[in-house]
Amino acid sequence: MHLSLRSLQGAHEHFDNRYEPSLFPATEGELFRVVSPVMLSFDVDRQEPGRYRVAGHLTGEIELACSRCLEPFTLPVASDFDLRYVPRTENVGEGEREVEESDLATAFYDNDQIDLTHLILEQFQLALPMKALCSDTCKGLCPQCGTNLNTGSCDCHPIWEDPRLAALKALKRAE
Repeated sequence: MHLSLRSLQGAHEHFDNRYEPSLFPATEGELFRVVSPVMLSFDVDRQEPGRYRVAGHLTGEIELACSRCLEPFTLPVASDFDLRYVPRTENVGEGEREVEESDLATAFYDNDQIDLTHLILEQFQLALPMKALCSDTCKGLCPQCGTNLNTGSCDCHPIWEDPRLAALKALKRAE
C-alpha cells in the first residue's frame, strides 16, 4: 500500500482509506496481529520541494498476548500522527549529531511513494502498552503448574520459601 506523491493534484489533499486486516499478514516474532479493518484518515501538505507533511488519525484493533496469562486479547487503537516525509536520498549520514525533537517526526520515502503499510504498523507499535494485560485484574498463571488462575484454581502452594534460609527457619522452630 503506497501513496504516489506524483498523483497529488494540489498543495493540500485529504485521504480516507479503509484497509482489511488480511493486508497485514502476521509474521513470526510479531508482538501483535491486526484483527479489524484499519481506518486511516490523513492530510498531505506539500512543503518545500521534495518535503511533505502527513498528519491524520488511525483506528483499528490489534490482538496481543497477555503478559500474565498468555491468553490473546484485543486492544482497540486510536492514534493521531503528524509526520514530515523527506526523500531517502537526503539521509546521507552526516556523521554523529544530536537527535533533535523534529527528527523524531521525520520519515523517509522512496521513488516518490510513501509506504502506508509502514506508517500503519509503526502507529500500532507506538500504541503498544509497556505491559500488555487482558484486564487489570488478570491473575496470571500458577508458577508451579501453569494453570490459568483466571479460569480455574490449583492445589499448589503459592508461598515460595528461599532454600538458603532453611537453616535459620530450623533454628526458629527449635526455640
